[in-house]
Amino acid sequence: MSDPIDVTPVRGKRDLKAFIDLPFRLHEGDPMWVPPLIMDVKDQLDRKKNPWFEHSEAEFYLARRGERVVGRISAHIDRNLNEFQGNDWGLFGWFECEDDPPAAAALYDAAAEWLRERGRDRMVGPMNYTTNDELGVVVDGFDVPPSIFEACTPRYYPGLFDSAGFAKAKDLYMYSLEVTDKEKVHPAIFGAARRVDDSSYKIKKFSRFTVRSDVDRFLDIYNASWEKNWGFVPLNEHEVRHYAKQLLPVLDKHWAFIMIGKDGDNAAAALTLPDYNQVLKHLNGRLLPFGWLKFLWYRRKIDRVRVFALGVKPRYRTTGLGARLYVEHFTAADKTGVTGGTMGWILEDNKNFTAADKTGVTGGTMGWILEDNKTMNKAIQGMGGQIIKTFRLYERML
Repeated sequence: MSDPIDVTPVRGKRDLKAFIDLPFRLHEGDPMWVPPLIMDVKDQLDRKKNPWFEHSEAEFYLARRGERVVGRISAHIDRNLNEFQGNDWGLFGWFECEDDPPAAAALYDAAAEWLRERGRDRMVGPMNYTTNDELGVVVDGFDVPPSIFEACTPRYYPGLFDSAGFAKAKDLYMYSLEVTDKEKVHPAIFGAARRVDDSSYKIKKFSRFTVRSDVDRFLDIYNASWEKNWGFVPLNEHEVRHYAKQLLPVLDKHWAFIMIGKDGDNAAAALTLPDYNQVLKHLNGRLLPFGWLKFLWYRRKIDRVRVFALGVKPRYRTTGLGARLYVEHFTAADKTGVTGGTMGWILEDNKNFTAADKTGVTGGTMGWILEDNKTMNKAIQGMGGQIIKTFRLYERML
């Protein structure tokens, strides 16, 4: 007979290590899974380092059968989300579990009880920690490699949620977008882009020397552009600085830019990232002692990108700026692939970047996109995008 299931909160360094190490054992041998950098995971979980905890609280749990750790989960409350959305949601995330329905159910129940005690009316997830972070369970597209900052979950996960009484809250789509394949783009996209008055806007690319102001501008656009989205919560200044530290090493001058109006207003932005999962899959979560050498070697081979965030402030949505942002990606593809340009791992003013790092970018992924965001789904399909993966967020009433 199997050992009974014991679910306990994470307490101390030993439990924290078990919490972080579980997915490395659970997904060992899965060709789709990309190990995260352990130092980044520790920062995300650290209540003193992660500014998300300034307005939120969380509990982390481990499930054991005897001495064997078989699952993990978080239960968390984001007060900024509740206030902004006007709801009493509780959230859960960081979910990992063996194909063990009783263990999964015990983890869900522990998270549910913690949230119920704090007055939440439902649990929504998985998300680490909000829709600004890695989230969702793959329900279609299991054989498509995950892009940078994208969840990768086993085929049996949907069954664990279905059997525990969860319902679908929302599906999210990931698209494949081959940016060198211009003939698939609807002519209306190029027509709208041409109508943008270049004398009224300028393109500002992210730079190491101006990154603080670049991040401020991006935050302004991001919060204004996404505020009507389901489950969205604005980032505050501390949070965006924290994210910027993580993003800075993977920014590229060709793919991160802001469009500024002649009055100085931040109008639109695109944050597209080289797919560093093509590098991380070779590092097993560690840069030291020899991970840096692998990092330097494999970064030269990156040939995909992820359109991570692309937005236009509401007042500019009839100007054609959205189409202009799409077309700028073809320009970036020309510079980094077709015309033999560079694919940097940081910014244009990184003097250590060398010709040895040149590669060709042929396309990548775009998303996630909410299933009921008709405008964005139609626009991406007009660009020739095709849905290649679906993530699901679940909910259960408390």
